Amino acid sequence: MNDRFDLLVFDWDGTLFDSVGFIAECVQRAAEDCGFPVPDDARAKSIIGLSLMESMQALYPGSPPDWAERMARSYRGFFNARPVAEIVLFDGVVEMLEELRGRGYKLAVATGKARAGLDACLVSTGTAHLFHSTKCADETASKPDPAMLFQLLDELAVGRERTLMIGDSTHDLRMARNAGIAAVAVSCGANQPDDLAEFEPLACLSATTDLLKLFE
Repeated sequence: MNDRFDLLVFDWDGTLFDSVGFIAECVQRAAEDCGFPVPDDARAKSIIGLSLMESMQALYPGSPPDWAERMARSYRGFFNARPVAEIVLFDGVVEMLEELRGRGYKLAVATGKARAGLDACLVSTGTAHLFHSTKCADETASKPDPAMLFQLLDELAVGRERTLMIGDSTHDLRMARNAGIAAVAVSCGANQPDDLAEFEPLACLSATTDLLKLFE
């Protein structure tokens, strides 16, 4: 795939950042705190990749708006209580990004995180300089709407056929499909290989750093 793509768009949580377990725990603690039904691990992980408010509506469809607002406030409290520096990138991610950028690829992030959250992560990991652009859910439409991908394509002047999305959730792959771009799935985050395979990615990798093998 060396000559097929110019732009590589990465999801953040569960793809580059080893945060899925902690996010799911915060979702469960917030539900308990609010007196709502507590989702099991699989259900809590299934919303990762969506914006925070979209996530809460997905967990409790048809619930009153104040449920989502209460849950979101509680979730933020639990999540922000842990220093972001305690959550780290997957092993080898920095080296992978440096290698890909050194080869001339444009790198970007499309995430369900809010801008403040992503910026804090970029600072704590020292990776901001590796990305040509980043897009967050509170700046545009939430996944699986393809808006953030279209914004990246316009900003970086790259066509759909020259763009690859890399993500760990079905929301990432559905967004890529909605945008008409190719995708590679990774099973180190929110969803299992069987769930990801339904979207027919070019490959399903056990670790994001295995992406380098596809570009040998």
